[in-house]
Amino acid sequence: MGRPVKLTDRDKSWTFRRPAPKRLINTREERQRFLIVCEGEKTEPNYFEAFKQELPKDLVQLDIHGEGRNTLSLVARAQELKKRGASGDHPFDQVWIVFDRDSFEAADFDNAINKAAATKIRCAWSNESFELWYILHFENRKTGMERTEYKDKLSQLLGEPYQKNARDVYQQLMRLGDQAQAVKWAKQLHDNFRASKTPPSRSNPCTTVFQLVEELNRFKITGGN
Repeated sequence: MGRPVKLTDRDKSWTFRRPAPKRLINTREERQRFLIVCEGEKTEPNYFEAFKQELPKDLVQLDIHGEGRNTLSLVARAQELKKRGASGDHPFDQVWIVFDRDSFEAADFDNAINKAAATKIRCAWSNESFELWYILHFENRKTGMERTEYKDKLSQLLGEPYQKNARDVYQQLMRLGDQAQAVKWAKQLHDNFRASKTPPSRSNPCTTVFQLVEELNRFKITGGN
């Protein structure tokens, strides 16, 4: 057997060159379709329409409806829209209803939540008002408020008169408040009432809007390639 051939550096670089590593691709789940059915015709839809602008269209689609309906009738409407969407090529992956305690009967409020859950519809409910979610961007609210108090409180926090149906509230909250902190405080409120087995109709202040916000935030692109 002859002597082993000594390879030059040039030979080594050619003979033992490894294939270049494949470019890592940011793997996300398939594009999801959300149906969000809101009790209010302007306030909640405006918030989620603005939120929608921050989400990549190739990853998530939001169908937002402002119905002007309440509690049980809102659940029925969501069921109708869900069924209609199921007939297409891409049915809704998640269905949500967004509504407040308002002055509705406690039984109606709790029944709406239970009925929605039974049909796999998730609830972003607030007691007393959707604006509680806004306030939590600024402070850890632990005591209930009358509905008439929310406007004055938000005007103070925003530094200008709060307009309920304004289209730029989402942008104001993101600029002036802290959404991550709002999620944390909303979770704490919800966990406390749930631990004491307090029904939603008597959980005040409390909101589960944070759950929908967390679902949508999964699709935000936070940077990187």
